[in-house]
Amino acid sequence: MKILIMGAGKMGSFFCDLLTSEHEVAIYDTCKDRLRFTFDALRFTGLDEVDAFAPDLLINAVTVKYTIQAFEAVLPHLPSRCIISDIASVKTGLPEFYASQPHPFVSTHPMFGPTFASLSNLSNENAIIISEGDHLGKVFFRDLYNRLHLHVCEYTFAEHDRTIAYSLTIPFASTLVFGSIMKHQDAPGTTFKRHLAIAHGLMSEDDYLLQEILFNPFSTAQIDAIMQRLAELKSIIEQRDTVAMKRFLDAVRDNIK
Repeated sequence: MKILIMGAGKMGSFFCDLLTSEHEVAIYDTCKDRLRFTFDALRFTGLDEVDAFAPDLLINAVTVKYTIQAFEAVLPHLPSRCIISDIASVKTGLPEFYASQPHPFVSTHPMFGPTFASLSNLSNENAIIISEGDHLGKVFFRDLYNRLHLHVCEYTFAEHDRTIAYSLTIPFASTLVFGSIMKHQDAPGTTFKRHLAIAHGLMSEDDYLLQEILFNPFSTAQIDAIMQRLAELKSIIEQRDTVAMKRFLDAVRDNIK
């Protein structure tokens, strides 16, 4: 299969390395410096080069801010049979975009961002495949993710957004609040250092990505839940209520089993 990857960032390069052993791969990026570290693949810096390559599958791996813009730029250079796909963690606007296009599409979300995951060992990581996508496209990505030993779930676009609001908004919001009130510690404890490492990793992400994840329409309900639990915990602490604290801690332990 001929596969074109748009974007030679961390995830684009990861997919390029992963696919070149079995497919004919080309990778496109407007920044030539990023292409220096891609091997065993054609390197494109101009979209006119895509015409002759005539890919069967396009994997859009540009930063989430420019996902749709990148699609719009490359579409005139793709054969009609080409399956277009994205790996964006934020699907805002994509259902409407795909519905307006004649190309078959597949949308997935590999939930192992390079900030925290070890890309050499993904056996404990997850991926989401959007159910509305093209059957052959879904088969391709399911096979690929299974070979990486990922746990694969299939959700609709709406189910994906609800899941991301829960699995990303809660830790992101909690980490942002932690970082916003953090003060330098001369002798930090182990728990503090671990939270700090998570905060550093989160803040290395693209601002637009963080913004779009938190702006998910399902996020406010998760923020409300955090605030409700914080208010409950604050009241327990103020009243030094040992019985209520034990009940609260037991509930937490049940949740994280």
